[in-house]
Amino acid sequence: MTNHSNMDFQAWLTAIQTRTEQTLSHLIPAENIAPQHLHAAMRYATLGGGKRVRALLAHAAGEFCQAPANKIDIAAAAVEMIHAYSLVHDDMPCMDDDDLRRGKPSCHKQFDDATALLVGDALQSLAFEVLSTPELHTNAQHQLKMLYLLAVASGSRGMAGGQAIDLASVGQALSQTELEYMHIHKTGALIRAAALLGAHCSPSEDAGRVRAIDQYAQNIGLAFQVVDDVLDAEADTKTLGKTAGKDADANKPTYVTILGIVRAKELSRELLNEAIAPLKPYGEEAIRLVQLAQFITERDF
Repeated sequence: MTNHSNMDFQAWLTAIQTRTEQTLSHLIPAENIAPQHLHAAMRYATLGGGKRVRALLAHAAGEFCQAPANKIDIAAAAVEMIHAYSLVHDDMPCMDDDDLRRGKPSCHKQFDDATALLVGDALQSLAFEVLSTPELHTNAQHQLKMLYLLAVASGSRGMAGGQAIDLASVGQALSQTELEYMHIHKTGALIRAAALLGAHCSPSEDAGRVRAIDQYAQNIGLAFQVVDDVLDAEADTKTLGKTAGKDADANKPTYVTILGIVRAKELSRELLNEAIAPLKPYGEEAIRLVQLAQFITERDF
């Protein structure tokens, strides 16, 4: 296990982002391997951008549960592949129709629609391929549970289902409860999975710590979306790296449209407090999870 406890948070964040990039670059086939065009597009869509919040969550939770860093790398990469595939598909004309992602042309603009569709398909398959690698865990039943967790978080009862609800909600007046239900699935499910997968990389599972992480992740998943909605309303396109104001232009319900900016910001702080509450008994052992929660809710980019 790599011990990052003596690093300041920014140094830790940079170190995890760097190792995640290196792991993804290693796991995604090189551009000179056939089919070259598809592999080039997969690397374009996944590498060289993004805050790697899901990978950071996996590592923070994994460190909290004393999991080996090289095992967490694999789980974190799998979640980042699922996330990247979802962004590629979300940006396509049949979905959110956005030409900009992470400050550069979306995958379907840089390549073409058919390639972007295949990129998403291939990244999803690769995520489960790497998560099923025998080197990840010594306990096959435990590893099978991890595969199940990511599958549910990615599918119709998780991220894909949330996106379906999102598409069906355009122009609708949703209540806060309905909006939360949508984002528990669309955004929250994969964030929760990232944290739990990091925890499950530990060879000896502490049920109390896993429960604390689960409560933490459920609240921070919602907080992430609230902050995203605020940034979409307040930040500019250059700062965001994607088209600003897109949700408002598409007449999508958001926390800002339902609650207003001031109340949405208050809600993000409430969710932050609810996220870190179950970690308080662990003191400094949970410091990375607490710092990461603050980073997610206080980010301005």
